[in-house]
Amino acid sequence: MTNTPMPVEPYAVHVPQAVLDDLQERLVRTRWPAALPGAGWSLGTDQAYLRTLIEHWLQSFDWRAQERQINQLPHFRVKLQDLNIHFVHQRGRGPRPLPLLLTHGWPDSFYRMHKLIPLLTDPGRHGADPADAFDVVVPSLPGFGFSDTPPSRDFTVGMVADLFAQLMGDVLGYDRFGAHAGDLGRGVTEALARQHPQRLAGIHLTDVWFGALMQERPEDLSKDEQAYLDAGRRWQQSEGSYAHQQSTKPQTLALGLNDSPAGLAAWMVEKFRAWSDCNGDVERRFSRDELLTHIMLYWVTQTIGSSFLPYAEWQRHLGREALQRIEVPTGVALFPADLVRPPRSYAERRYNLHRWTEMPAGGHFAALEEPERLAEELRAFFRPLRT
Repeated sequence: MTNTPMPVEPYAVHVPQAVLDDLQERLVRTRWPAALPGAGWSLGTDQAYLRTLIEHWLQSFDWRAQERQINQLPHFRVKLQDLNIHFVHQRGRGPRPLPLLLTHGWPDSFYRMHKLIPLLTDPGRHGADPADAFDVVVPSLPGFGFSDTPPSRDFTVGMVADLFAQLMGDVLGYDRFGAHAGDLGRGVTEALARQHPQRLAGIHLTDVWFGALMQERPEDLSKDEQAYLDAGRRWQQSEGSYAHQQSTKPQTLALGLNDSPAGLAAWMVEKFRAWSDCNGDVERRFSRDELLTHIMLYWVTQTIGSSFLPYAEWQRHLGREALQRIEVPTGVALFPADLVRPPRSYAERRYNLHRWTEMPAGGHFAALEEPERLAEELRAFFRPLRT
């Protein structure tokens, strides 16, 4: 560890009451369209379900209670590259905790990790070995939650990786750390491994991106890789319209979602249902309060539009470096209800693969759906990499 970490400012989440009052008025005035006959969830968010969620939001949801729960975690902000970056920093309880960076994706936030953090920082309290403890750092991506939005569209995934490397080293004093992520966070973590390999003990991922295969010549792909790419394209056709809209016309979408809390809820809850291991019943995996807390973190910060920037910009700046093999020790855990399942052979080609685990349950939001299984997976992967 370095001896002179940069100072940080403690941060507490507190939403002005005027924002909550305005939200209440908007929810009361929700203008519902005529329901499409027999649509259910087949054509997007089920209006009947959304009505029950909005009613709960109006009558039962207590943001102040959620705020108190969120503030039980130690929050901070620090200015890096002219951006105020929000992060949670929970120190571990064990003989030598390993620093671990957890990076969220979309449509979630740092709150994705709230169940996972205590399992990683205090394993002894949860029936595991204190020697497996981590110092956990969970930043909000730029443009998400309580982090600033970059002033330029040309803020690349590589820039985010450099920012987080600076956070871990210059701010928190960690010379060596591990990193875990999926979704958008996976891209940041891969960029960290390419740009700062000497800093990383290892990286752990919950997905392997099929999009990188699109940059390769078809004749260079194995049979399994071509099948994976084909499956990815089929998924884009059936489920990927959100990403196409967010990457091509994000401003149009943001204008509507930033103005309508019911619209924002519809846009987000459909993904929590479609991408989780819930068998069509979203509340099998997430309580209504959990869903609404995620939605609120976008509503009260007005960051739904800026959360689309990675879709619009990161791929535009993606170069051939994304095809470079990552030599940092890598673990991959696949959850059965996640988006598209990659072949192990592709992961072995892309990464210095040390661990490959096929989980028995869970989906895209593994840290929320299966926190105990994910915690044990992370302990097992990083155990031999600690020294």
